Amino acid sequence: MNEPFISIIIVSWNAIHHLKRFLPSVVATEYRRFEIILADNASTDESAEWVKTNFPTVLVHTLDKNYGYCGGNNKAADVANGDILLFLNNDVEVDENWLNALSSIFSDETVGAAQPKLRAYLQKEKFEYAGAAGGYIDYLGYPFCKGRVFDTLETDYGQYDTPDEIIWASGAALAIRKDVFLELGGFDESFEFHMEEIDLCWRLLRTGKRIVYVPDSVVYHLGGGSLNALSPRKTYYNFRNNWWMLMKNIQPNRFYTILWRRLLLDVIAAAYELFKLRFTHANAILQGLYDAFTKPKSYLELNNDVSDKIYPYSIVKKYFIENKKTFDEL
Repeated sequence: MNEPFISIIIVSWNAIHHLKRFLPSVVATEYRRFEIILADNASTDESAEWVKTNFPTVLVHTLDKNYGYCGGNNKAADVANGDILLFLNNDVEVDENWLNALSSIFSDETVGAAQPKLRAYLQKEKFEYAGAAGGYIDYLGYPFCKGRVFDTLETDYGQYDTPDEIIWASGAALAIRKDVFLELGGFDESFEFHMEEIDLCWRLLRTGKRIVYVPDSVVYHLGGGSLNALSPRKTYYNFRNNWWMLMKNIQPNRFYTILWRRLLLDVIAAAYELFKLRFTHANAILQGLYDAFTKPKSYLELNNDVSDKIYPYSIVKKYFIENKKTFDEL
């Protein structure tokens, strides 16, 4: 594929303020073969009307209700014309040439998905929390990023400017082959929010395809638009969905090996929230655990075990006990 046709899909719900701020940069993209699809989740703030009036080249796919990130993207993928689907959050600013390097990586048929470099919109010299320079997973199932480990965000001074294989690409700006996305069944809509892209990427890796971080493509993400970092709902989804992701993708024998260690760490996390008098967050953790195990996911029979790609140590131990705060220190 020399110059693949790219469908940029932006899911939005009552976020006309984000569209006014960020959509112009996406429309100004300098790339010959692309389309922009706004998947409007039944907004009531006239988002769809504003886009149709101000950016008539954008295809507005109006949905009958709010299907969330997963459902909105899945439904938009069905009407997309691109060889590559690029799921882009509505609060992302892009450089005009951002698609050139990102698209060229797909000339390698082994590449199934890719992610640009994510910097923070409000501190553009910093990596951004949601994806930074690409995602990884430790052996207990905790996700982290090159450029962001837990809450430590690194300044980007070119230390991660080499293309590299990663385990997951951020849903804030995730490019994936359309045929692969459809074969995998798209995003798991039961996840609702958070870690659905990690689950998707893990399933993709298990088909034998690779995921690549592309540093020459740069975008700037505001973040926190769907669920605020302080929201107990965000805490709930993070814990429940992390367990579901593990149940679906770790081989059963490995899952049972880590089960009690992970449960212990999650209970400690709940106890810490109680100590901080954050009772709603402690309850969210416990509710997430309860729902994960009373409505468990089944292990998916895909082609490959990708345990060799998993970071072999505990990121919790490295960060909190050994005080290693950056990716290069791990």
